[in-house]
Amino acid sequence: MTNLLSVRGLGHTYPGAHAPALHSVDLEISRGESVAIMGASGSGKSTLLHALAGIIAPSAGHVLFHASTGPVQVDTLNDDERAKLRREELGFVFQQGLLLSELSALENVAVALMLSGSTRRDAEAAAAGWLADLGLAGLEDRRLGELSGGQVQRVAIARAHVTGAQLIFADEPTGALDSTTSTEVLDLLLHSVTQGRTLVVVTHDPDVAARCQRVVTLRDGSIVSDVAAANA
Repeated sequence: MTNLLSVRGLGHTYPGAHAPALHSVDLEISRGESVAIMGASGSGKSTLLHALAGIIAPSAGHVLFHASTGPVQVDTLNDDERAKLRREELGFVFQQGLLLSELSALENVAVALMLSGSTRRDAEAAAAGWLADLGLAGLEDRRLGELSGGQVQRVAIARAHVTGAQLIFADEPTGALDSTTSTEVLDLLLHSVTQGRTLVVVTHDPDVAARCQRVVTLRDGSIVSDVAAANA
């Protein structure tokens, strides 16, 4: 497998913090791989995901992403360039956020394409197809408050994939779900890997991590373990 993300000497310190959230992190993530990032609260796992995804600019180090248009040095991009990269190349499934409660399921998915220049008609047609594929046919016009937690996460998964993103980031995607629904959501996320996409999951749940191919464990902002998952 070829590398999709290459990280060297990554560090980040939040303003006013006495200790870095990340310190000298080196990491390679291959195309078509599923990687779980684990660690205790405050270990730096969400900060690492945010730096990999261009949500924050790291204080130190380099993040090289092999985008569809060629290699991109993520850490050198400005805010607008990072936002464009996230819209066009990356998908996100978070426990909270990104989805808009005032929009319908269909609109939440379609807006990802409309932000990249698609017409409303084309965007909604593609969104409807993804929602149907994920078992939400007939629920397109419902707002998030009218859906179950598992259905909301299916909307998030549809939005993450509708643009053709090759790299999906998921931050505690099953954290607020019951065990049965968690399994269903994780099945859908891992299925994207079989379609050639790459998945990076931040989780505190060892059962979730065990279903990924690799488990990267952080402690105090540094990687202390990077091993194949027990069930890989």
